[in-house]
Amino acid sequence: MTTIRTRFAPSPTGYIHVGNVRAALFPWLLARQQGGTFILRIEDTDRARFVPGAEDLILDTLEWLGLNWDEGPRRGGEYGPYHQSERLEIYRAWAQTLIDKGLAYADPYSPEQVQAFRDEARAAKKAFLYRDYRPENPPAWDGTQPLRFKVAYPKRYVWHDPVMGELSAGPEALDDFILIKADGYPTYNFAHIVDDAEMRITHVIRGLEYISSIPRYLSLYEAFERACRTSWRPTVRKSLVNATAQKVSPITALMGFCPKRC
Repeated sequence: MTTIRTRFAPSPTGYIHVGNVRAALFPWLLARQQGGTFILRIEDTDRARFVPGAEDLILDTLEWLGLNWDEGPRRGGEYGPYHQSERLEIYRAWAQTLIDKGLAYADPYSPEQVQAFRDEARAAKKAFLYRDYRPENPPAWDGTQPLRFKVAYPKRYVWHDPVMGELSAGPEALDDFILIKADGYPTYNFAHIVDDAEMRITHVIRGLEYISSIPRYLSLYEAFERACRTSWRPTVRKSLVNATAQKVSPITALMGFCPKRC
């Protein structure tokens, strides 16, 4: 049986609040109930909003509340480093895998060009999708341009959420989103997928606001399946769902197991 590994991954962009504590409580409870491992990861890639001292406040508050973690800052662990700012080379390696397979490309457009594309779509009374304006011959990525994910097969996704039940989204929910920004730091949509794989996270409990992003995550899983020739797709294990979590309507869980890096 797979050992349950959950995580809480706050951003040090301000003071910890009740919502943050709630987001930490449920994965902590699941890990403790199932005899698993609770990981603390610091997602500090938003350098514009970074607040000095916020990380220590987060850690001190969690320790004061008794939400102690098994791996992470102040603890160490087998799958560190546990700060995203210290994992940039890891993200670049994963990104290069996608580039090599034609599943990511350097974005050559200026903000003014992108705005012109948006205006064109608005004039045509259609939704703006970046993939409709994808460059035919993008430049080689040198780390100074944004790197975008290439949605190779826009399609409809249907998945089962242990809390919300069966959910679905059409191809209009998929677009060529940014993986790594021009400043060299990864976006959340990319970094947390890589980190969850590297850290062997088996269960993720999210807020409802992330449901609309699940198709992006699933398309990225499939891209890594093609690039790595291995199974990446999360599989729901209903028998492992915490009964308490099932009763909490504002929480949605995506459960699965990610393999080692290809």
